[in-house]
Order: sequence, then structure tokens, then C-alpha cells
Amino acid sequence: MEKPDLSRIPQTPGVYLFSSGPGTILYVGKAKNLRRRLAAYFRPVDSLPPKTRAMLERAGQVETISTGTDNEAFLLEAGLIKKHRPHYNILLRDDKDHLLFRLDPEAPYPRLEITRRAGRGYGHGKPRHFGPFSSASDAKATWKALHKAFPLRRCTDRGMKNRSRPCLYHHLKQCLAPCVLQVPPEEYAALVDRVILLLEGKSSELLCLLTEEMRRAASLLEYEKAAGLRDQIRAVKHTLEKQAVVLPEEVDLDAIGMMENEDGLGLGLLMVRGGRLLGSRNYFWPGLGLENAAELLASFLPQYYAWTENTPPLVMLPWDPGRQAEGIFSLWEVAAVLSEQRGSRVQLSIPKGGPEAELIGLAAANARDQARRRKGINLPALLGRAFLREQPVDRIEVVDVSHTSGSSTRVGLVVFLHGRATPDAWRSYTFENNHGDDYAALSAWATRRGAEGPPWPDLLLIDGGKGQLQAVGRALAVQGLKEEFTLAAIAKGRTAGGRSDRRAGNLEDRVFLPGRSNPLNLKPGSEELLFLQHLRNQAHDYALGRHRRSRSNLQLQSELERIPGFGTALIRKLWEKFGSIQAMSQAEDVSLLQIPGLGQARLQALRGHLARIIDRE
Repeated sequence: MEKPDLSRIPQTPGVYLFSSGPGTILYVGKAKNLRRRLAAYFRPVDSLPPKTRAMLERAGQVETISTGTDNEAFLLEAGLIKKHRPHYNILLRDDKDHLLFRLDPEAPYPRLEITRRAGRGYGHGKPRHFGPFSSASDAKATWKALHKAFPLRRCTDRGMKNRSRPCLYHHLKQCLAPCVLQVPPEEYAALVDRVILLLEGKSSELLCLLTEEMRRAASLLEYEKAAGLRDQIRAVKHTLEKQAVVLPEEVDLDAIGMMENEDGLGLGLLMVRGGRLLGSRNYFWPGLGLENAAELLASFLPQYYAWTENTPPLVMLPWDPGRQAEGIFSLWEVAAVLSEQRGSRVQLSIPKGGPEAELIGLAAANARDQARRRKGINLPALLGRAFLREQPVDRIEVVDVSHTSGSSTRVGLVVFLHGRATPDAWRSYTFENNHGDDYAALSAWATRRGAEGPPWPDLLLIDGGKGQLQAVGRALAVQGLKEEFTLAAIAKGRTAGGRSDRRAGNLEDRVFLPGRSNPLNLKPGSEELLFLQHLRNQAHDYALGRHRRSRSNLQLQSELERIPGFGTALIRKLWEKFGSIQAMSQAEDVSLLQIPGLGQARLQALRGHLARIIDRE
């Protein structure tokens, strides 16, 4: 691309976006000084890295967005990368948020819940978050173990209000049942404090506290209380045994290691909390080398730690990459931004030896092992061979139906490209009055999908059996699309009694093709079948979520119909503009009064009714 007029580019912090055309973002970058940074891109071509030269050959224009502070530039860049997924950026392909424990100590009888996003909790104060856990199974196992040791409530606030008798967990001595029983607040608060000590990594302090209380109870001949404390001590020790001690001190840190092979550059991250290893994450970028390590770290850190309240106070790095090209933030400036975001100091450190250096080596070894396992696995090619195609399966569309007795029917479509989810292409289709007929809903969907036109998938996968497959096949044949792509259906495996086996982890799922009575010969546990099962689960969750949202909106819409003077037309206008009860309640009076037919009297009635709905929820 031609060199822009640098005199028109501000000398402020900000973000710049290279694009090849409208809506096609190639690269997003941040800079302390936008003019100085962009000038570095238009040096002699021979002095530019190969990746930069390739990007500039495709780019047609560059736009800049100024920010007030360096921190704003970091956050804006991370948000734009996550939104546009630019081809030439170093992306976190596996950017799903970690699992966290959330607990609101200021709520009445707090409960411990598992969440993927730090944010406001169920209580009225600011919740505390603990973790992270990279494995859902590890998080759930720890959560169950904590409830066995410390009988906190598990039910939601709404469930707690509606209970008339204790639940099963109370009879198992895993809940004090504050929903219906008179539980002293100070007794429950003591349980919460002990859980916090354990989650903060202060296990030795907690064990000393419990041991002292047990001995005191025994000396006072309160043997039942002493036995309960003894069981808590055993449960805490059992929980700690599952976590490897990697540091002699109870410290919180993340250790990052890097490795290079002939295919690209890998990064491993170990999460240590309270001196114990909680989990790990591994990433790999094909085509990169150690010469890209400095840029990768500077891009990885703000993306990985953006919008999280669980950034540790210490992040260990494999080496000091030093300051990069002029105008780019150094890693130490990244640390300043992370510190401001966390609200306390975040230190980036390079260990010179000892256990911390061993952690760096372990993180790099994990990344190397992960890269070795991934090498040679070409899912598009494997799927192409499995479905007897001459070409690999690059684009996959997966469909599932969800409804309640035929009402609020939603057909969810999820799209995967090159083995990666592309949420921007996911769609939800509405079909009413189908009386619970999945075949009719899928047939109607296939007609609508055919009318939408390309891009066509290489594989269209239906969540269902032969009946669903035939319904979609007939609708596509009518439109002349039967030969455009491969059509298949994935059905749950069967038990010995012939019933659908819906147990988690079932490996006996069957894949059917049109005109073939027997299922496709896919080995249980194979890469191809596991991937297809993952796609089916994604489609199921998406369709079910859209259906539940629709059903909830219908229920809330019927709530609004109870307001005197509110007809269907007025309610439809409110939903079209605001989309949710929460948005309506937070809207200014001026915005609400712009709705035709909503005067002051109806506005006051609406405000009162919305307040009652939100209070009840």
C-alpha cells in the first residue's frame, strides 16, 4: 500500500488497523505514539520482517483510533482482535475463559458457584473470585469436595426463597439448610471464612485453625463437634493431596515457557496458586520462530489477561526480550498496564534459577508435548477420508432443533471453519406452530437455508437419526442442492435395551449418510468421531440456549400484558427497541417516552411493574 500522510496521524497512544477493504481487517496493533509506530512500517522493504511485508502487500488502507491512556490502547486492541480475528495478528485460538469460583461474602448465607466470567455476583456486594481452573472436571471435583467439607448452601437465591423443607444435601450433611432452618449467621460466616482461607491457598493456616478447634471441643467433651472438625480436616487434606506442591511458599504466580520446532512457536502457561499447581494452558502458532517471541509475548499478555480479576501478582517469563521497535510497548510497560488493571502491582520477572526456573522449563515441556501430539493430526483431511470425499472437509454446518411441546421452536446452526468455531456465522431460526414435529422444523429450515445461498458447507451435520436426515435430504433435493455438499446425521448410541444412551462421555455415537442403512465406520474414541461429537454438543447447547431465551422473553412479555392499558402493539415496540426487561428498567425516561403510545401515566405504571419483576427475579 502507499505510504499515508504521516503528518495527519496523531502522536498519541492508540490503535491502528490495516485493512484490504471494507470490513476486512488484516492486522490490529497498539502504539504509544501512532505516528512514530506507523512510520516504522514504511521503511525500506528489505528491512521489514516477512510477515509484515506480506501484510502490507494485501493492505489497502490504515485507520487509527486515538486513546487517552496506554491502558485504553491495550484494552481496545484486545477487544478488536477478539472481534475481528485478523489474519496477521497473533491470536489466542483457545480463548475460552477459565473456570473460577465466585463467592459473595456480603450476601446473606453466601454460596460458592462456578463461573467462566468474573463480574457481579448474586449478592449485593462485590463478589470474590478464586482460581483459575483450566479443567472443568478439576473445578467441579474441587467444588464437590469443598461442599462435603464445608456445608454451604448450593441452591440459588430464588430456589432458597421458595423452599419449604430441606433438600437432600442437608440429609447428607452437606448443607446447613439456611433456606428453612434457623442457622446462626456467625456459624455460617465461620464456614465461609474457612472456605476463603482454603481458596486463598492458606491451607496450613486453615488446618491449624481446625486442629485447634477440634482439640478444644474434645477437651470440653463436645465429641460430636470434635468428630465433625476431624472430618473437615480429613476432607481438606484429601483435597490438597490432589494438587501438586510446586513451590515451598504459598505464592500466586503464572509461569510462561516457550519452545520452537520446525512447524512453529509454542507457549505453555502454568497457573500456581498458594504454591500449588492448579492447571495449565498451551498455545501454538504455526510459521513463527523465536525471532517473533518478543512480539508474541507483548501481544499475548494483554489478550490473555484482559478483563480478568485473577491476574496473579507475579508472571514469570523465560527471558527478557527487551524493547522492540520504536513506538511499541515494552513488556515492562505491559506490566504497568496490567498493574493498573488489577488494582495492585503485577511484576514480570525472569528467574535466574531455583524452583521458578524449573516451572518455566516445565511450561515449555508441556507446550512441546502438546505440539508433538497435534502434529500430524489434520482434521479436515481425516474427515474428508471418513466421508469418502476427494477434498478435505473445511467448512462444517451443524443443525439442531429445540422446543417445548412444539412452542418456541428454534433451529440452531453453528459453523466451524478449518476446525475452528466461527460464532459470527452462527444463526437461530424461528418456526412456530409445528406441534413438536422435528422433521417438519428441519425440513422448513433446509428450505430457508437453500434460499440463503452460498457459502455452502463441505459437510452439513444434523443432530438426529435417519428420520431427521431424510427430512433434510428431501427438502434439499427439491431445491437441487443434494450434490452441493455432504449430508450426514449423528445419533446417540444405544443401550442393550435399544434406548438412546445419553450418558456423558459415551463413545458409541453413530453417524449416518443418506441411502446407507448402516452407520459410518468410525472407531469409538477416534479423532474424527470425538470432533463430530463436539460439534453436535455445540449445536445442541446453542439451540437450547436460544430456545430458553425465547421462552423467557415470552414469559416476560406476558408479564407486561398484565399492565392496564398495555396492548400487544405497544409491548412489541418496547421489545423491538430494548430487547430485555433489564434494558427497559435501565433506560432513561426520555428514551422510553420516544415509544409511540407511551405517555407519562403508562410510563409510571411500566416503571412500577418492571421494579416488581426485577425484585422477584
